[in-house]
Amino acid sequence: MVALAEAVERGRVPGASIALVLSDHADAQGLRRASERGIETLAVERAGRTRAEHEREIIAALQACSIELVCLAGFMRLLSPQFIEVFRGRILNIHPSLLPAFPGLDAQRQAIEHGVKVSGCTVHFVDETLDGGPIITQRVVPVLDDDTPETLAARILLEEHQAYAAAVALVVSGDYEITRRRVRPLSGR
Repeated sequence: MVALAEAVERGRVPGASIALVLSDHADAQGLRRASERGIETLAVERAGRTRAEHEREIIAALQACSIELVCLAGFMRLLSPQFIEVFRGRILNIHPSLLPAFPGLDAQRQAIEHGVKVSGCTVHFVDETLDGGPIITQRVVPVLDDDTPETLAARILLEEHQAYAAAVALVVSGDYEITRRRVRPLSGR
């Protein structure tokens, strides 16, 4: 969230502003950091309600703020088809692997255990599949012989900050097309 906010502030995402930072944890660090930047924040906690009830409240909050693009970061829950339908083609996620390799949890541990020589991050549109929506951008990071999931995650995170801002800038520009499961810039960026 902070990397995206800084990218917007520095003009790396032309035409964008962050209207709301929402979390399902009231004590989320992202809420505090957004508030410090003067960005509106909201906690919509899950406890004591169904997934449908929780998502209805999130959808209502996003619609009340006229949100045009939802950028997930650390939202460790699959969205329902109903949620996705409301924001179809307008939900982005970042994942710490070169999808379609290692979807889901513990991607860095999966990469190390499989012995891959490179990993990285992927920004993709969210659809009904687990980390399977059309890929917007990817960044490659070497997997070193002495890597732990934590050291690999730290190097991937540096690339995530750059990749997410670039992907959001492309989507906000509208200057792309989706062919099969690949997002292709039209202006040759």
